[in-house]
Amino acid sequence: MNDQQKRFSLRKFKAFATGLFLLMAVIFIITTILQKTDDSHWIGYIRAFSEAAMVGALADWFAVTALFNYPLGLKIPHTNLIENSKERIGDNLGNFVVENFLSPQNIRPYILKLKVSGFVGEWLSKDRNQENLVRELSNILLDILAKLDDSAVVLFIGKKAKEMSNDLKINQIVGSGIEYVLHKNDHQRLITNLSKQIKDYVIQNREMVQDRVKKESYFLVPKFVDDAIAQKITSGLTKYFEEVENDLNHNLRTEITRKLYEFSQEVQHEAKWQEEFQGIKNDFLKEEKLQQYAKDIWQSIKKTLSTELTEEVTSLKNYLKKNLTELSQNLKSDENLQHKIDHWIRFTIYKYILKNTHQFGALISDTVGNWQGKELSDKLELEVGKDLQFIRVNGTLVGGLVGLIIYTVAHFFI
Repeated sequence: MNDQQKRFSLRKFKAFATGLFLLMAVIFIITTILQKTDDSHWIGYIRAFSEAAMVGALADWFAVTALFNYPLGLKIPHTNLIENSKERIGDNLGNFVVENFLSPQNIRPYILKLKVSGFVGEWLSKDRNQENLVRELSNILLDILAKLDDSAVVLFIGKKAKEMSNDLKINQIVGSGIEYVLHKNDHQRLITNLSKQIKDYVIQNREMVQDRVKKESYFLVPKFVDDAIAQKITSGLTKYFEEVENDLNHNLRTEITRKLYEFSQEVQHEAKWQEEFQGIKNDFLKEEKLQQYAKDIWQSIKKTLSTELTEEVTSLKNYLKKNLTELSQNLKSDENLQHKIDHWIRFTIYKYILKNTHQFGALISDTVGNWQGKELSDKLELEVGKDLQFIRVNGTLVGGLVGLIIYTVAHFFI
C-alpha cells in the first residue's frame, strides 16, 4: 500500500470515528429535548448512553490527537508528543532494535544458515554471469588505467627499481649463476660444442697453418719439412680436441671446470669484482636511464592491458573465464572449500555486526532525530493512525455502555 492509499484509508476512518461522535451528539440533543415533554423511561437510558459516548469519544479523540498534533491548535502541555519527543523516540527506537534484533542470540541462528559458496558457485557456472562479471571487471580496470597519472606511475616504478637495485649484488648473482651451471653440469655441452668448433676450424684451415709454419720457419728448412710439421700440428690439434669432444672425463674438461669454479668464487667474494660490477650497474642504472626504462615498461604494460581489456576475445579474458569456471566447479563440489568459505563469511559477518551494533543504533537514532518533527509525526500517523481511530470508536461505544450502566444503577438502586 503506497502513501496515497494510506492517507485515503486514514481519512476514511477518521471520518467514521468523527461521524459516530456526531451521531451521539445528535442523539443526545434529541433525547434532551424529548425528556422535557415526554417522561418515558427509555429516553433517559438513550440519553445517558449518548452522553457518556460523547465524553468517551472526546477523551479518546484528545488522546489520539495529542500524539501527533496540538488539539485544536492549542499548545496544551504533554500534547503533540511525537514531534516534541523525536530525539528520545529515535534513541529509544535505536536501542530497541539493537537490544532485541541485533543481540548475539538473535542473529546467530540466521548467520548459521548462510551458505554463500553454493549460491556463488551456481551463479558463476552460468556463461552469461561470467561474461557480465568479466565485462564489469574490465570496465573497472580500464577506468582505473584511464585515471592513473602516468608520470606518477613512472616515478613510482623508477623509485622502486632504484630501491631494489641498491641492494642488488650483481657479482654474487653472476658467481652464483656460474656455480649453478657447474652443479647442473650444463657447461659440459658448451665445452663439447666449443671443442667441435675448434676441431672443425683446424681441419678447414690446414693451409693457413702451413703458411704460418712456413712464415715462421728458417729459410734453410726444406718445404717438405715445414709441411710435415704443419701436418703434425693440425693432426695433433684435431685429434686432441676430438678427444675432448668425445671424452666427458677428459683432463681439459676437469681443468676448465676447476678454473670456472675458482672464477665463480673469485667473482662472488673479491672486492675488485664487486667494484667492477657495481660500476657497470651504476652506469646501466643512471637516473635518466632508469626513468626511461620505467616509462617504457609502464607504456608497454598500459598498452597491453588496454588491448586485453578492450577487445572482446583476449588471452586475459579467456584466462579469467577459465579460472571462474574452475572456481565455480570447486565451489559446487568441494565440500571442504565450501565449509572454509562459508565459515569465514559467517564469522566475518557475525563479528562485524556485533562490533558495529552501536552504529546501527546510532544510524536509526540519527535518522529519526534528523527528521523534521512534523515529518516524523506525519509518517507515524500514516502508519498507525488508522488503527488508532478504532480507539476513538471503541471509546465512544465503551463510554456509552459505561454511562448506561451507571444510569441504570443510579435509577434502580439509589
